[in-house]
Amino acid sequence: MKITRESLLSLEVYAEQRDEFRKQVMAHKKPRRVTLGDHATLLFEDRLTIQYQIQEMLRAEKIFEGKEIQEELDTYNPLIPDGENWKATLLIEYTDVEERQVALTRMPGVEHRVWARVAGAEKIYAIANEDLERSNDEKTSAVHFLRFELGSENCGLLKSGARLAMGIDSEELPYNINVSEEARLSLISDLN
Repeated sequence: MKITRESLLSLEVYAEQRDEFRKQVMAHKKPRRVTLGDHATLLFEDRLTIQYQIQEMLRAEKIFEGKEIQEELDTYNPLIPDGENWKATLLIEYTDVEERQVALTRMPGVEHRVWARVAGAEKIYAIANEDLERSNDEKTSAVHFLRFELGSENCGLLKSGARLAMGIDSEELPYNINVSEEARLSLISDLN
């Protein structure tokens, strides 16, 4: 379900509830974080995480005009899963800035090699950066927006208890993991 202007808190109300709302969102996000090795993390978005992003943006930018609020909604609503998919932010993380810059030049297109697999079936490769290209022949970005289209069969298998694996098919960031039960259950809540 998409976020509407009516479902947002006013700046004043959000200011009053911000600390408690933030605690709720941080607890909610914890099982939605899947680490893929030392340098890659998937942060799975849903309606609550996106509402938090929007509320924070409105607060930081002091946005209260209807047109500007709608622009934020139009920007962020596409990041909410819509029934048979997951949407995630891929972060490529290196603590050293120079090391990160060098690493990013060694992995152009890595965002197209991130996958999920249900019960040992074929890998479902993420669709990356539908809003704009963040990679070229020379380097990739440290942040990518991904969509995993699962389909009804995989959704049904997951709801029936099938295991979930995720990974990256990349020489630079090779990794695969069986997703924890806590994360799997959290992600299943995104499916119709």
